[in-house]
Parts: sequence; C-alpha cells; structure tokens
Amino acid sequence: MNQTLAKIIIPDDFPPVISGTPALQTMQNCGAVTIYTSRPETQDELIARIQGAHTVVNIRAYCKFTADVPRACPTLKHLAVWGTGTDNIDLQAARSLGITVTNTPNTATDAVAEQGLALLLAVARKIPHLDAQVKGGEWVRGMLTQVCGKTLGLIGTGAIGLRLAQLGKGIGMQVIAWTFHPDPATAEAMGFRYVPAMADVLRQADVVSLHLRYSPETERIIGAQELALMKSTALFINTARGQLVDQQALYEALRDGRIAGAGLDVFEHEPIESHDPLLTLPNVVLSPHTAGTTPEALMNGLNLCAANVVGFLQGRVQHRVV
Repeated sequence: MNQTLAKIIIPDDFPPVISGTPALQTMQNCGAVTIYTSRPETQDELIARIQGAHTVVNIRAYCKFTADVPRACPTLKHLAVWGTGTDNIDLQAARSLGITVTNTPNTATDAVAEQGLALLLAVARKIPHLDAQVKGGEWVRGMLTQVCGKTLGLIGTGAIGLRLAQLGKGIGMQVIAWTFHPDPATAEAMGFRYVPAMADVLRQADVVSLHLRYSPETERIIGAQELALMKSTALFINTARGQLVDQQALYEALRDGRIAGAGLDVFEHEPIESHDPLLTLPNVVLSPHTAGTTPEALMNGLNLCAANVVGFLQGRVQHRVV
C-alpha cells in the first residue's frame, strides 16, 4: 500500500491530547491524517467521520465501536487505541472483519499507581476534608488512619497492581494479592504473597485496591456480598474501571459505615452524574478518571500509538495486538 495515501482518521480528540504533538506529526509523515477535536454525538456521526479510513485512532472510550461501526466502514483495516482498555470495542466483530486492534499497554503504569497511592493516603489521612476546614478558618483535630504496618490487598496484579505493591511496601505496608493468573515467582521476588481467593483479600486487607481489566467476567465483580466481607475499618481504592464495581452497593456500604472510606478515579457512568449519591459522602475522595494524565504518561502512550500506526502501515509485525 502506498503509505502517502493511507487515510488515518482520529474521530475523537476531545478534550484534545494528540493535537499538536510529535505523535501526530509521526502519523502525518506516513499518511493523510484527519483529526476531529469535538465529540461525535451519535454512532451515525462516528461512522460518518471514519468513512474511507484505512486506520482509525481511538483516543476516547466514549466512542463505542459496536459491531455496526466496523461493518459500516469496509475500508477499515486497523483500529489503533490510545490506552490499554478496549471495552468500548466489539473485538469479536473486529476479528471477524479482519480488523487489527492495537493498544498501548503499560505506558501509564507509574502515573496510575501513584494516583492509587495518593487516593489511599488522601482517604486515610482525610486530606480534602482537613484542607477545607483549615481554609474555612476551622482548626479541628482528630484521629487519622496510619497505613504503615497495615495490609494492602491487591485484586489484580498486572503492571499497575505490581507497581502499587512496590509503593505500598515503600511506606511500610504488608501486601497480599489475588488475581486470575498468579505469578508466585514475581510475588517472591517483590516480597508479597498471593492468597487463594479474592474473598481472602477482602477479609484480611486494611486497604483493598482494584486492578482488574473490565470484561464480561469481571463486570461488577465487587458487589454487596464482596463488600460485606471487608473490615469496617477498611478502605477501598479503584483506579481500574468503574464497571468492575456495583456502585450503588459501594455507596450503601460507605453510607452505612460498613467500610470506612473509598478513593475512586473511575465510575460506572462518566462523567459522574451531578445527583450521584457518592458526591454527598464525606468519607470518599474522587478524581475524574485522571490517574494517567501526566505529561510523561500521555507522551509515552501517544508515541506508542503512533508507532503502532506506522508499524502497521509498513507491514511490520505487531507486538501490541489486542
């Protein structure tokens, strides 16, 4: 294929992250790039934007590549995702149509793990609440939670989970974990231990941090039954995906004091709705799915996404095919 004629379309750079970057220039050097810096409001608008594309670069998960989308775009050969998650894509439909899907794993590992640690400490030390009080002229002192010497429980030990294990150990926490595919050698080398079941993490940990990928198997893997296993003093952290958790059950557990607090970067519906009851709770610290938005993580991911596009156009073997 003549690379200069390759049609590359970015339908969803809103809010803009790739516009004006070296990664965009890299793609422009190997094909004809069209970039949209507004959100497509409907599936029909998304389809209209990507008509005739050889490669589509997916920036935002709000674009849903259901089976109807690739079927309506017969020229599409490559869907290059910026990020790790592909739950917005019908992978079976893509596979059946011969469309290669690539992603950019492990480019925001440090950033997301740091956010997990930050949320953990912010909830344990009540940082937002105390900050607001002091700024409001109050000087109210009370008991806080010390995490040094406590147990951090990881559900999922991919790259981010493993990095948080290191950070947790760095501040004096003991670390236990459960995952679908444990790696005992890595656990031994890093100084944490796997437990037989997810329920063991929930029962034993003082802080539970979620690090699974979203799939039909993991949807709402944390619900009312699972939350009921946790200590009343325990904290819950989620920087993975909101769909892994029954958010109503989490709200009720927090409201009723059945767990002590939560730090959340992800939600079932994003942006979180203005009337969501989680917003009313004093024992919750929230951030707007922003764990990976550091300059380092953004550039790592965008550059890797561009490399996937160039590699596919040049016929090189792809190592980051989903």
